[in-house]
Amino acid sequence: MVEMDEEKTCCGSWLEAMRLPYQLYCKCCFECCIKCLGGVPYASLVATILCFSGVALFCGCGHVALTGTLTMLENHFSQITTDHATLTIVIQTMQYVIYGIASFFFVYGIILLAEGFYTTSAVKKELQSQFKTTVCGRCITATFVFLTYILGLAFLGIFGFSAIPVFLFYNMWTTCAAMKSPIANITDPDSICVDVRQYGIIPWNATPGKACGSTLGDICSTSEFYLSFHLYIVACAGAGATLIALIHYLMILSANWAYLRSSCNQNEYQDIKTKDDDAEEGGSKEGLNSSYS
Repeated sequence: MVEMDEEKTCCGSWLEAMRLPYQLYCKCCFECCIKCLGGVPYASLVATILCFSGVALFCGCGHVALTGTLTMLENHFSQITTDHATLTIVIQTMQYVIYGIASFFFVYGIILLAEGFYTTSAVKKELQSQFKTTVCGRCITATFVFLTYILGLAFLGIFGFSAIPVFLFYNMWTTCAAMKSPIANITDPDSICVDVRQYGIIPWNATPGKACGSTLGDICSTSEFYLSFHLYIVACAGAGATLIALIHYLMILSANWAYLRSSCNQNEYQDIKTKDDDAEEGGSKEGLNSSYS
């Protein structure tokens, strides 16, 4: 008798549960919590957190690093504004692209998380034969698989592109470190230079275009150089984290689509089998009736 009341209360409203004894009420709450936690798509949740973290690091650090890079170039490598006007436009455009990437992935991550909640509950209910998924639902999942694949390829390129400034700043940093090292025993520090014009960042007619000796050492000691170098490293790591999150999303969506597709085929098979059994049963009844008549 107690088990029947307990089962009825757990499926009923919270007002009914509040009238129960404390131990039974706690047990009911525990069962409800376990049931709710069972419907959480933990894989999609982890991928969403990783995606948000990676995009935040890439966009935030990349935006500040680009601003610091432009300031450093204006102060030390290209003092005439017209020489780096194109670079200024490119950096501003990249910063606007960063705004778009942050906004897009914020919305897209929420959509994929919601799709994960829907697909998880749909797979469980379909396996329990509570309802059947539609063609539209499977097409939506397939669309997300294709879109996530394209975004993964795009962010693979972004990840590779974000490693370029890390490489450039690392070369400059190692040059400064070698110049200051007592082991190197450099007799003429002014012969050690870094020419950013050879990387195509600024045109060849930019003035001065390069830094040598003590000037190079002063540049490496500035806050713009130190901050931009480390922010580019963090931005590159954020791009890598976002790429891993997209790969994770792709595996999740592909698995969900496969589950839905196999469940659909199984349901179609069960429907056909049920119709055949009904037809055989109806034929046997007709034959039995004809024999009696």
